[in-house]
Formats: sequence, C-alpha cells, structure tokens
Amino acid sequence: MSEINSEKNVKIAVLIDADNAQPTIIEGLLMEISKYGTAHVKRIYGDWTSPRLNGWKEMLLLYSIQPIQQFGYTTGKNATDSAMIIDAMDLLYTKSFDAFAIVSSDSDFTKLASRIREAGLITYGFGEKKTPNPFVAACDKFIYTEVLRIKDDEDDNDISTKKSTAELKQDTKLVTLLRNAVELASDDGGWAHLASVGSNIAKRSPEFDPRNYGYKRLGELMKAIKLFEIDERQNGQGPFKSTYLKDRRKK
Repeated sequence: MSEINSEKNVKIAVLIDADNAQPTIIEGLLMEISKYGTAHVKRIYGDWTSPRLNGWKEMLLLYSIQPIQQFGYTTGKNATDSAMIIDAMDLLYTKSFDAFAIVSSDSDFTKLASRIREAGLITYGFGEKKTPNPFVAACDKFIYTEVLRIKDDEDDNDISTKKSTAELKQDTKLVTLLRNAVELASDDGGWAHLASVGSNIAKRSPEFDPRNYGYKRLGELMKAIKLFEIDERQNGQGPFKSTYLKDRRKK
C-alpha cells in the first residue's frame, strides 16, 4: 500500500464526478485535500447543459475548478465516468503528480483507484456513505463526504451525530479495529503510541474517520469509548505531550 503523506509539497490531481457529488461539500472537500498536499489540478466532469448541475456552476469560478463538458450520448450509459478515467490515466502517465483524489460514490472507479495505487501513487477517495465497498477498499484513504459539509455552528463536533460510549462499545467492528490496532502497536508493557495506532487503523480500514462517529480526532474517540487506559507523557522539556494507550483488559 502507498504511504499516506501529509507534506504540503505533495501534488494532487483532483477529479470530481459532478453526477455523483453535491456542491455543498466543495469547501470542506478542498480543506480536507489541503491536509494532504496541494491541488495542482481541479477538474469536474458532467453535462453542463443539464439543469441538474446548476448548483455546481457558481462554485466553479469561486474555487477555480475546471469544468469538463461530457455529453450523455446514450441513455443509461455514464459518459462522465469514461471521461474521468481517460483523463486520470493521461495525468498518471505525465508522472507529474504524487496523489489523486477521486470524488464520486460510483463503484465504476474501483479499477482506476487500484491502477493508480499500482503505479505507486496515493489514492484518496471521497464519496457518500452509500459508496460500494470495493471502491472504498481500493483507495489508500476514503473520506465520507457527509463529514465535509460545513456546519453553521462553531462546534468542533457535530453533537447530533456524536455516538455515546454505549453506542461505540456496541459497534463490534469498531471495537475490534481499535483493539487490534493498539495490540499491533503496543510495546512489551502493552502501551501503544496514538500515532502508531492511527497508522495501523489507516492500513486496515481506509474509510475509518473519527468524524464518522461525531469526534474530531482519534484521541477523542479513544477516550470516549473507554476501552483503553490513557497516558499523556511529556516530550522532554517541551510543552507538548504524547498520548499512549493500553487495552484495559491487559494487566
């Protein structure tokens, strides 16, 4: 698997399927992409003669996104997908990019994501929670767009979707994922550095995001689930601390 790099000099090609993405996500989407690098190409594909895409049109100039016109030549066939895939392969062959961001909930991009990763580049996927699992699994990192919509309030967390401790513990898939990640990162004493735990989670579950459970950061989620001991350790003489976790079942 390609290593996810958060350096700002990472060059990212952003390709958006206008038929399968909502314009309300664009600000959050570009903010999210900026965490991983710089969007050197921003293209959005669709039939711009269709009134269905009117909501996107005012966003294009505001966020400097290049619209690519693709007429729907045949009913029932998605020409937009084909245009995106062809452009993605052309960009891949230029060897000018370090990563691709594919914005769609369509499983037709599964093979494309796999091909980009085979070339050694990072693939970020963005789509709704209805996105088929094969496409999700084909990406290095997959972010559900529901968490990208900018809220009107200033709260760090969306209280309406924040899962309680009881709800988190009832999610057996989540519990297994977190416990396994801590186990793999733990030292002889059973303690695991939070950053290493996060890396293990990303390798095994590209769609994992603490925001899916209503928490802004992994550390907040780990505290909320109350399955782990938390140890905040001082980093030398500096003001910063490192978080370590230990499964409460370990003695």
